[in-house]
Amino acid sequence: MNFEWYLAKRYFKGKRKGSRFLSFIKIMAITGVAVGSAGLLIALSVVHGFKSVIDNKVLGFAPHVTVTTFGGNTINRADTLLSDLESYPEIDQAQAVIDGQTMLQTPDDVTGTLLKGVDINGDVTEIRNYISKGSYDLTADSSGRPGIVIGSKLANTLNADINSTLTAYTVDGLPSPLSSPEIQQFRLTGIYQTGIGQFDDVLALTSRGHIETLFQQSPEEASMIEIRLKDRSNIEAFGKKLDSELSYPYFAQTIYERYSSIFAWVDLQEETIPFVIAVMIIVAAFNLIGTVLMMVLERTRDIGILKTIGASDKSIRGVFLLEGLFVAVVGLSIGIILSLVFAWLQSTYQLIPLSEQNYYMAYAPVEPHMIDFVLVTGVTLFLCALASWLPARIAAKTDPLKVIAYGR
Repeated sequence: MNFEWYLAKRYFKGKRKGSRFLSFIKIMAITGVAVGSAGLLIALSVVHGFKSVIDNKVLGFAPHVTVTTFGGNTINRADTLLSDLESYPEIDQAQAVIDGQTMLQTPDDVTGTLLKGVDINGDVTEIRNYISKGSYDLTADSSGRPGIVIGSKLANTLNADINSTLTAYTVDGLPSPLSSPEIQQFRLTGIYQTGIGQFDDVLALTSRGHIETLFQQSPEEASMIEIRLKDRSNIEAFGKKLDSELSYPYFAQTIYERYSSIFAWVDLQEETIPFVIAVMIIVAAFNLIGTVLMMVLERTRDIGILKTIGASDKSIRGVFLLEGLFVAVVGLSIGIILSLVFAWLQSTYQLIPLSEQNYYMAYAPVEPHMIDFVLVTGVTLFLCALASWLPARIAAKTDPLKVIAYGR
């Protein structure tokens, strides 16, 4: 153990009589670093958790890429377009869908919604994973009523439950004797819940084959083509590639473009919150200036004696720099432990509940990332070393003759 390390460690322990106030100041500095680093790590883990949950919900519920026509016109030969898409190795599954605005009615209520018809054998989305009641069953029952799946908010609006009969109305233009609405009944087989209002409140799914008559479309026609990719990380790149290769009137749109408001909200959280919380670390680190300066004033006579026996300015400066870093390391260690304990408690017991209507989830998710711990550790130690440098420099410049002669 070298001289600077030994002396800094001895001073840090602060067991000398009359050093209670200095110990209190030191504890407060350690607490400041601990609270600042823990706050930043917790904030980062919560923000990452938010982003991960929202991304998984949206990417699981909606198709990765959609192909539609300019002006929202019907795709006349959807089967031909699907055949062309089979040449892309990035595509895991593609389906032609029919969708349109309808009125859904139960004996208790009626409301407007978007009714979408998908492949009966398997949708490209993962909506079946969000079924909270009933099952994902789009087949027709013995009476000929097709199965339908709706969101939890829509089910509450209609006061509908599993096996309820839902009646759908569609009309082309204004209702009149010459333009009567198409009517079809469905059997409610499943209720899904994602926690995202614009999904749970406005979308109903059934089999495409069962609503072709309702929307007056042939088997070859479709409203759009929905695509699921093998690799989620390739969505934006593939979307640009497909859009550039499609001929008019078709164009491709990624999920990030269709739900840009949701992803923009998440990105805003991820970008701004860490900067706000990071101020805590900056304040805590620069509190070390006062703490180390108090240590210097407390050890003034020791500094004078050390200099008279040959200690260099560099050694004196090193002692107090190390003492400041000891405060930083202890505070940082406590902060990391606190953040990990919080992450475990929140994951296990959901201590912080959230309004699912506003935040799309029932409790605050946490997802610690190793890179955050590395960055916070590096930045904290750098700021604490920088904050300790000025008092350490003052200590190194102390005149030993004045100290010994006048006791200051």
